[in-house]
Amino acid sequence: MPASEKSSAAWRVIVVGGHTRSIGKTQLVCDIISAFPHENWIAGKITQYGHGVCAQNGDNCDCAPTDHVCAISWESRSDSGTDSSRFLAAGARRSFWLRTKQGFLAEGLPLLRQALHESPEQAHGEPAALIVESNSLLQFLKPSLYLAVIDPAKEDFKDSARAALDRADALVLRGTGDVLQAAEPAWMKLPARLLKEKPSVTQREGQPLPEPLHVLVQRALEAPARVAI
Repeated sequence: MPASEKSSAAWRVIVVGGHTRSIGKTQLVCDIISAFPHENWIAGKITQYGHGVCAQNGDNCDCAPTDHVCAISWESRSDSGTDSSRFLAAGARRSFWLRTKQGFLAEGLPLLRQALHESPEQAHGEPAALIVESNSLLQFLKPSLYLAVIDPAKEDFKDSARAALDRADALVLRGTGDVLQAAEPAWMKLPARLLKEKPSVTQREGQPLPEPLHVLVQRALEAPARVAI
């Protein structure tokens, strides 16, 4: 496929982010995939490692800051225990894991672009939807739908999540009822209006995809593919 054709390819892209770890972002991706079993899902996760960690293996291999800055791999098993394997178990057609050193996502995007355009779905012209767990991807594209997972009980708040939260199409609230009813959580360093003005839905652990989210995802999947990777 010519380079110009690659660059002009468009996708329907759903991005799931959140303000910190272990708040159910991966589970929400799985819930969305499971709720639309007839979609040809390509799912993925983007991880940016901190200082001194190699993107190729997630360890400190003594590489220079500008060496081994990015790597991508396709998941081949649905039972390996990784987040990307959970996507396959949920029903995704394909699943990838893109790893970069902190601040090098721009260098990793060509790897992602090449991997997507070489996927069997693209080769055979099959329509596919792309769903990615990431906050930082929003720096480089405007997705068809961006859902932000928020747990007011967790004080940690990533800078990338703070910058992206205002762009969220909806907030997915986690935690206990008492915490969710708090007018302004102690960790909130953003205008309180965001929790009041943004569409939001509560989804507790183990619950299926709430109907309002189902509607938002359905609209994104039915809309024209307009997102360039």
